Amino acid sequence: MAIAPYGSNDLNRLFVVNKPIFRSSNGYMGYVKRKYKTKKVGFSGTLDPFATGCLIVATGQYTKLFQYLDKTPKSYKATLWLGANSSTLDIENVESIQEVDPFATEQIKEALSLLKGELSYYPPKFCAKKIDGKRAYELARAGKEVTLKTITSTIYDIKLLHYNHPFVHFEATVSEGTYIRSLGALIADRLGVDATLSSLHRVHEGAFYYENEKALNPFKHLALPNNSYGGNESDIELGKKLNRAYFQIQDEGIYLVETSCFFSIVEIFSDEVKYRFNRIPKFEER
Repeated sequence: MAIAPYGSNDLNRLFVVNKPIFRSSNGYMGYVKRKYKTKKVGFSGTLDPFATGCLIVATGQYTKLFQYLDKTPKSYKATLWLGANSSTLDIENVESIQEVDPFATEQIKEALSLLKGELSYYPPKFCAKKIDGKRAYELARAGKEVTLKTITSTIYDIKLLHYNHPFVHFEATVSEGTYIRSLGALIADRLGVDATLSSLHRVHEGAFYYENEKALNPFKHLALPNNSYGGNESDIELGKKLNRAYFQIQDEGIYLVETSCFFSIVEIFSDEVKYRFNRIPKFEER
């Protein structure tokens, strides 16, 4: 007998919010909880408080799907303020402002173009990376030494949108985990001046765009191949041990498996099949 998926689809929702300026991503979840009358809310891809734009949000059981979503590439629009100096590389902590001579537009374009491709750089000291169990920004705010390792990102495209001295407006399409504040610092280094981001807007993450918080079908956005199980479907519904030989695709990997009532995510390795997440409620168009 088939077992109905637990949880209500009213509480299992995936959508994109347009995070406003000067609100933390985590703090903005209070708005989501109140609006959708739910306690279980999560988000993916933290935006800095001064940043705005696309923030992927989920409620209920869909919060467990973040790690499987296809969220690359990401695009951002940003403004770099030439002459401004900030330890946080944004307008939240501007320490000094100096007048700098205008640049030729071609100089700006060249500085941007040099960032294209695979790029190794240091993340901002004020970031959420952990050092010995503590966030880097917590250590930096406490005045402690912050030593971060270099990271590598792919800059698929970066272009000048407009240059109105001292403000450089640019758009960058990048891989996941890229720090746009660091890109701004690298542009400033190439121009030989201090600079900081004065605005940052995330346009999209993969196929995720802001569309008035429209409910999205998460199963169309998972970076997972589909697989099918030829054994007894009730074994999956009951969370029983599964036989690798009954899967259509038996190669090692992580797969999305659909039953008549719900979805499951399983991992095939060696001679075992492990549940990553079982009985995920299906999406219903409303």
